[in-house]
Amino acid sequence: MQVEQEDNGKKGTFYVEVDGKREALMTYTWAGEDKIIIDHTEVGDRLRGKKVGYKLVEASVNFARSKGVKILPLCPFAKAVFDKTSNYKDVLA
Repeated sequence: MQVEQEDNGKKGTFYVEVDGKREALMTYTWAGEDKIIIDHTEVGDRLRGKKVGYKLVEASVNFARSKGVKILPLCPFAKAVFDKTSNYKDVLA
């Protein structure tokens, strides 16, 4: 299962496609040049219960680390993952 990413410099999405259809996504907005705000996470029925939401958050953390930016998780799901995962604290805004 591959997490893909789109980013237009203002907003972005991490997503997973199954048979050409987006079955899971997490959206974010850039807040300046050094921070992204995760605002929504959604996992469809086909992928529910397979830890796909966690993989989306993990992809955002890897992205933040590679770009040297911070993450503000406003989405309740993403915030819960950050609260439970101590090794993600380095990218929290």
